[in-house]
This record gives sequence, C-alpha cells and structure tokens, in this order.
Amino acid sequence: MKYILVTGGVISGIGKGIIASSVGTILKSCGLRVTAIKIDPYINIDAGTFSPYEHGEVFVLDDGGEVDLDLGNYERFLDIRLTKDNNLTTGKIYQSVINKERRGDYLGKTVQVVPHITDAIQEWVMRQAQVPVDDDGVEPQVCVIELGGTVGDIESMPFIEAFRQFQFKVKRENFCNIHVSLVPQPSATGEQKTKPTQNSVRELRGLGLSPDLIMCRCSTPLENSVKEKISMFCHVEPEQVSLDHTGLKTTEAAEITVEHSRCYLFVFFSLEYVDSADLEASALQEEPVRYHEAWQKLCSANGILVPGGFGVRGTEGKIQAISWARKQKKPFLGVCLGMQLAVCEFARNMLDWKDANSTEFDPETKHPVVIDMPEHNPGQMGGTMRLGKRRTIFKTQNSILRKLYGDVDYVEERHRHRFEVNPELKQHFEEKGFRFVGQDVEGERMEVIELDDHPYFVGVQYHPEFTSRPIKPSPPYFGLLLAAAGRLPGYLQKGCRLSPRETYSDQSGSSSPDSEIADFKLPSLTQD
Repeated sequence: MKYILVTGGVISGIGKGIIASSVGTILKSCGLRVTAIKIDPYINIDAGTFSPYEHGEVFVLDDGGEVDLDLGNYERFLDIRLTKDNNLTTGKIYQSVINKERRGDYLGKTVQVVPHITDAIQEWVMRQAQVPVDDDGVEPQVCVIELGGTVGDIESMPFIEAFRQFQFKVKRENFCNIHVSLVPQPSATGEQKTKPTQNSVRELRGLGLSPDLIMCRCSTPLENSVKEKISMFCHVEPEQVSLDHTGLKTTEAAEITVEHSRCYLFVFFSLEYVDSADLEASALQEEPVRYHEAWQKLCSANGILVPGGFGVRGTEGKIQAISWARKQKKPFLGVCLGMQLAVCEFARNMLDWKDANSTEFDPETKHPVVIDMPEHNPGQMGGTMRLGKRRTIFKTQNSILRKLYGDVDYVEERHRHRFEVNPELKQHFEEKGFRFVGQDVEGERMEVIELDDHPYFVGVQYHPEFTSRPIKPSPPYFGLLLAAAGRLPGYLQKGCRLSPRETYSDQSGSSSPDSEIADFKLPSLTQD
C-alpha cells in the first residue's frame, strides 16, 4: 500500500481537496486502484449538524454517513463508493479511544495523546485504506489522505504527529507528502512572495514531516525564479516534483480520457440563481427591484430546479416558482424539499386546500400534506434523519423517470430528510393527475412524483446529485436539461439511446453522447 498525504499551509481553503482528487484521478487513470480518506480536525463526530454557511453543503454516502463535501469530490473524480469511515474526525478518534478505555482495553494505563490517540489514527488509516471502493471488490493500491485545516493549527497537532510516526511504520518509500501552500502577489509590488510558503514548510518540517512535493496556489503562473527559490529554501529539488520515489508501477496502455467536451452534461446554457425569498409578496414591498428582477429571471427560464433545504425561509417563494412551472408547463425538478413543496403547491391550488403545508413549517395546519417521519427524533439532531442508500420501486411502466433510468424496476439513491409526504392523502392527488410513480419497498413512502399532461414535472425525495458522475449524470437532472432543450420527447422515443450502439443504464460506463444531445443550446436554467 502506498500512502499520499496532502497537507495545507498559510491559509485554509487553499485547495487541498482538489489537489487530492486530481492526484487520485491521475493515478487511477494510470491503472492503479485508488481510495481516499479525508481527515477533519474538528471535534464533531460528523458533518451532519453543520451549517452550510459555515462549512459548505453536507455530502451523504451509501451507508448514511454525513460527511465533508470533499468526500463527494473524491467519489465523483475517482468514480468510487466510500463509507463513513473514510471521513475521520477528532471526535471519532477520541470517541473510539474513550470507548476502549471504558472497556478496560488499555489495562489500567494512563491514556494519552501519544501514543494512544496517535496510534488510533494510524490504525484507522491503515484499516480503512484496505477497504475496497470499486465494484470489483479488489483492495486498493494507493490511499490519498487529505488532512484538513492548516499546518500549525492546534487541532491538527495529533494528526501531524501520527503521520510523523506513520511514515516510518509503513516505510518511507511507501509514503509521500504533498504540501499545498499560498504564493501571494501583493498589488503594490506585483511580485510573487515565497516567504509564507517557506514559513509553512519550515513549520511542517519542524513537526517531523518533509514535503516531497509542493503545490503552490497563486493568481498568476509561477515564475521559474520563484520555483527555484522555493526549491532552495524548502528542501525540495526542482526535479523532485513527481511521485517516482514511491515506486508505483503503472500500466503502459492506460490513458487519461477525461473528455469534458463529450461529457453528457456539456451543454450550452446559462445557469441563473434566484433567491426564492425575493419571489414572495413581502419582497415586493421591501425590495421591489429585487422582486421584479427575480421574477424576470424565473419567467425567462427554460427550466426550473428547486433543490433541498431546511427551515421555513424562502419556502413560499419556492412554492410560487413551482406554481409558475406547473401552470406555464415549464420543465421542473424538485429535489427533497423541492418535491415536498410541489406537493404543497398542488394541494393548495388544485385540491383547494388553501392552508396545506408541511408540519415542519406549520404544525397546526388542517391539511398536513408533508409530515414528520416516525423515526425522526426531534430531541437529538445528529444522525436522526432518514439517511443513505434506499431502494425506490417504480409503481408504473408509464413513467418518464423510469425510462430515463433505463426502464428499470427500481433504483437505489441516497436520502437525507426528516419529513415525508403524508401517505394517507395519496389518493386525493392521484385523482387529479398528480402521480406518485415511485415508492419505497414497503409502499409507504412517496419517493417520485410526476404530473400528467406536463412536459417534465418531476420531484424526487432522494438526492440524485450524490451519485452523479461527470460521465454518468443523474437521470433526473439529465431529464431536466433534455426537457429544457425541447429534446426529451425525441430522446424517450429512441428508447433513451445515446448512440446507435449504446443505451443509458445505471451500469453503463459510456461517455459517448448522441451528437444532437451534445449540441444543446439552453438560454437559461433557473435554480430557486
């Protein structure tokens, strides 16, 4: 097993995740089996309770793990399936060590950061690096590890010390450290400054790790003189910017075939973001300019996406957008909360249940069309939602989404929600042409909605974006683009064929789209 540790210096958010993903992709393209681990020094057990404003969106894995979005980048770049144990946090490590101490595993010894915490980190990494992440079930050859935070942070110290020891445990030829640093270019002088990188590397080396490769983040291409200076002061020779010293063997016939120009989603369109709160009647009084601008964007869009979310803010504006898409027959996709609000909108305007709502927003509504799930525990936030990969059964042959998935009987997608469509009211909707074409295995939970006599009005309770890949896009989103371009009927008529020889399916690895699909020209696509 070869290990590649990616560390960062100077500032947070320097780009360690994209470097780790890119390195892994290059190695996989050379024929190697690659896995990835993300280490976050925060004390939280997982990312489930994070505010997206503070830490970005939460990514959900097959096993229900709520993790850092970097795990999503790894899965998509490398086309692999990770587990919650591929995301290691300070909270997880301390929890595991404390549990061992309570069981008496340390035989009365004083439990300390060194060696017990550092040993636990190393054992976790070595164990998880061996877990297969590809469909063939073969053990990986390379493990790319991203250490979150910045070198010098007090939270990162146990991990830095663990990897100082780790490099000798696995032997130095099996360990590579890539350090990502900032090279600022002050506008006053216009010169690229290496001092921050020098200081960062000096601090890292003082802690026992010496970078084998330094990746510099800069606003303009790095000058040769600057490279030489970094080489001189950071103990990295210019010709050492490679991974040759790890002894990795690659297959000669392997080629890097990242063809974004032939990617399914390489279409020409303008993506417009609309703050749904600006669509509400109150905005007309408070911010009339923003109100009219928001509605102008919405009305000129060829398709509308209403994604998931939490909280009541902007929900009435989302309902307004959904109503517009339904009445004007504009292609619409609702994801998670977006689907639930589509149910609310239809109940209010087509079933004449004017106060219809989700109990999340109005616990006293007389028409609770979206309700709390039985397993949801309001007294505890972390890990209490319906999480991870669940099976959705298609209940009818005549479903647009079923056809887009390859005319399959069921799909398995990842969930993250606490509320669900009230199953007791299902009949009232279907009598009006609002169909629940996909349900869970027990037939109790509504998973997919479609509207009769509409070019594309689809809602899904799950999050299809979690399993989407650059060369294997998610069918619900792909269908939205097809419908927005006016090409969906022809695509379905051909049996969802991408070329004369290929058909899209969940197992398909094809990246050769139909020539006419590759020429989409969409004026705009709106996300509320």
